[in-house]
Amino acid sequence: MELVVIPFPGIGHLVSLLEMAKLLVDRDTRLTANVIVINMPEGPPIDITSIKQSISTDRIRFIEIPKDERDSTREVMKNTATSFTNFIGTQIPFIQDAITTHVIKRSGSGRLIAFLVDMFCVSMMDVAEQDFRVPSYIFFPSNASLLGLSNHLLTLSDNGQDITDFNGSDAELDVPAFPIPFPAKVLPWRVMDKNGGSAAYLDLVRSLRRAKGIVVNTFYDVEPEAIEAILNDEGSPPIYPVGPILNLNKSVGEKRDDIVQWLDQQPPSSVIFLCFGSMGSFEDAQVKQMAIAIERSGHRFLWSVRRPPTSSGGKPWLTSEYNVLELEEVMPEGFFTRTAEIGKVIGWAPQVDVLGHKAVGGFVTHCGWNSTMESLWFGVPTASWPLYAEQQANAFQMIKVLDLAVEIKMDYRKNWTKGGEDIVVEAGIIENALRQLMDEENSIENQDRRKRVKEMSEKSRKAVQEGGSSYLSLGRFIDDITNIPA
Repeated sequence: MELVVIPFPGIGHLVSLLEMAKLLVDRDTRLTANVIVINMPEGPPIDITSIKQSISTDRIRFIEIPKDERDSTREVMKNTATSFTNFIGTQIPFIQDAITTHVIKRSGSGRLIAFLVDMFCVSMMDVAEQDFRVPSYIFFPSNASLLGLSNHLLTLSDNGQDITDFNGSDAELDVPAFPIPFPAKVLPWRVMDKNGGSAAYLDLVRSLRRAKGIVVNTFYDVEPEAIEAILNDEGSPPIYPVGPILNLNKSVGEKRDDIVQWLDQQPPSSVIFLCFGSMGSFEDAQVKQMAIAIERSGHRFLWSVRRPPTSSGGKPWLTSEYNVLELEEVMPEGFFTRTAEIGKVIGWAPQVDVLGHKAVGGFVTHCGWNSTMESLWFGVPTASWPLYAEQQANAFQMIKVLDLAVEIKMDYRKNWTKGGEDIVVEAGIIENALRQLMDEENSIENQDRRKRVKEMSEKSRKAVQEGGSSYLSLGRFIDDITNIPA
């Protein structure tokens, strides 16, 4: 049986859906996953060779779509409100041909049974149903709370509410997916974008509701209210909470070895790990405030610093690494000398290796959902500093709903699409959060938070074990896609 899997080419989306494909073929030997690899028109190509080396089965096949350099495609990418979904639409003819050639007409190919596509690849649903006569399922790499929130916002809009009015509002929303009121100030920025972003977001949610089902990277114990709310939503397709979906393979290479060797020399639970994802970067003024706070806290630290995409037209996926001289200019004078014995500043970070290391006692994170799942899996307490996308809502979930994280600034936002300067969070605020994160005062509140993190870590692992909630949900999904009549 053949399954077509179409990830969005962002690294967080690609890794999660690839891990989902591995879960499927490992669980059911009848399945072969045909992964369509799409390259963005700008930015480095996806390293197919490295991805293949990380896969230990011949039942995951990769079909690469050549990079589309057409001017018309580049023009589509200029509209920030619709760039992701519309870009995928431009790839439809290439993907149709690739599936016909490498799946349908491939010698020895089995029966094509379904498409599993990333949430930003909704235009592929029509390709599945109209061109290949198979059902389409959505892979939702974020959490059930965001899906439930999105459904609620669509209902409000359909009932006449202008969602963009929430921009700058202190309103609190009664959202069925959350057990407490949800503040409008942490809505995803695109939801409130009057320049087409809000309309595009709601159109995307409408498309998601057309799917045969939605696979979500979460587990029941971390989001029971959200999962129940979606299951009780008559307008929503079935959902399959199958997470946490994690790539726990160890990284390789000299950079990884150097970082791990440094961690090996640190005392247990003594290091703060600061990492904000492949798209996470800050302007110089904010980096200096962070450095001041880190140094004042006195804690050991491992800090991943990325150069912002200032020369790339504001395209957030084009961050890069500083060289040594550039880093010295960005940091406060003498910072590296004063912190040489307790800290290490790096570019790329082998995040799984770091979070799983016994020396790490706290994680300052952008609240991307993959990073959140990894931190819970390893039982590492977090301090939340969201930057973009749905991360503010994720931070609210972790800080206010679950009480599993310390707040730095829950409503912080990068200004990639709005123009103007980023707000600078002062060193004192950051320092205070770092001290709470590492539980310097040994307060009952902080002790309880650390205990809850450890308990949730245990629940995340039980969820994917045989008989666990996510294990059973994955089984239901496989039954549904394999029992569809030819």
